[in-house]
Amino acid sequence: MANLRDIRRRIKSVKNTAQITRAMQLVAAAKMKKAQDQALAGREYALQLTQVLFDIRNNFSEESHALLERREGNRELVLVVSTDKGLCGPINTNLARKLKLMTSPDAHFVTVGRKLRTMGEKLGIKIIADFTVRDPVPFSQTRPIAKFITQQFLDNNYDKVSIAFTSFVNTLRQEPEVVTLLPIEGQKKGEPRAFETVGKGFSVEEHSKDPVRDYTFEPNPSEVLAAILPLYVNYEVFQAISEARASEHSARMVAMKAATDNAKKFIKELTLEYNKLRQGAITAELLEITTAMKAME
Repeated sequence: MANLRDIRRRIKSVKNTAQITRAMQLVAAAKMKKAQDQALAGREYALQLTQVLFDIRNNFSEESHALLERREGNRELVLVVSTDKGLCGPINTNLARKLKLMTSPDAHFVTVGRKLRTMGEKLGIKIIADFTVRDPVPFSQTRPIAKFITQQFLDNNYDKVSIAFTSFVNTLRQEPEVVTLLPIEGQKKGEPRAFETVGKGFSVEEHSKDPVRDYTFEPNPSEVLAAILPLYVNYEVFQAISEARASEHSARMVAMKAATDNAKKFIKELTLEYNKLRQGAITAELLEITTAMKAME
C-alpha cells in the first residue's frame, strides 16, 4: 500500500502533467481556429473552380489534354498528408488504415507530414518524395507538390494519382479520405464524389443542361482548359492540406482537453486516498496516545 509520501509525489507529478496538457490544449485551440477558417474559406472557391472546370471539360474528349487521359495500367502514386507531430488522437492511424484498404499494394507514395512517412519507412513502403509545409498552410508551398505529382503523371510514370488526407467535418469529427486526383474526371449522379467534403461536391449531370452556365472563351477553349487544369490540381492539393491541418489541430485540442480532464479526475482520486490515509494515521496516533494515558493511570 502506498504511503503518504508516495501519494504526494504522484499528485505533484499528475498536476505537472495537467499543466502541460492544458497549455497544449490552449495552443492547439488557437491554431485550430486559424486552420478551420482557412479550410472553410477555401471550400467555396474549390467548388466554383470545380464547376467551371467540369463545365468546360464536358465539351471536350479525353484526348484534349493529358491530365484528362484515362489509362488502363495500375501504377499508382499516392500523395499522403499526415501530421508532423503526435498527441492528436487516432487521425494518423485511421488514415493509414484507409490507405491500406483503398490503395494498390504496389503503390508509390509522396508524403507531407512526418508521422506516416516514418511509419511507411518502417513498413518498407516506397516513398519517392517528401515535402514540408508550414502552418498555417501557404499556397506557395503547396504549388511545388502539385507540380511534382502532375509531372510524374505527365511523364507516364504512373497511370493514376490519388491523394489521402483527413477531411475536416467539425471539431469533434474528422474523416480519412482517399480520392483520385489524376486523371481529372467528373462524377455521375449517385456515384461517390471526389473531394465532397473539401469542395462540397456537385454532379456533372446537374449542371450540364443549365442554360445559365454558358461561356465565351478567349483566346480559345483549348488554351483555357490547358490553363485551368494545372490551377485545379494546385488548388485541390492546397485545399486537401488545409483540411488535414484543420483536422490535426482540432483532434489535438480534443485529445489534450480529454487528457487534462482525466488528470484532474485522477488528482481528485489521489487526494481522496491521501486524505483517507492521513486521517487513518491521525486516528492511529490518537489511539496510541489514549492507550498510553490509560496505561499510566
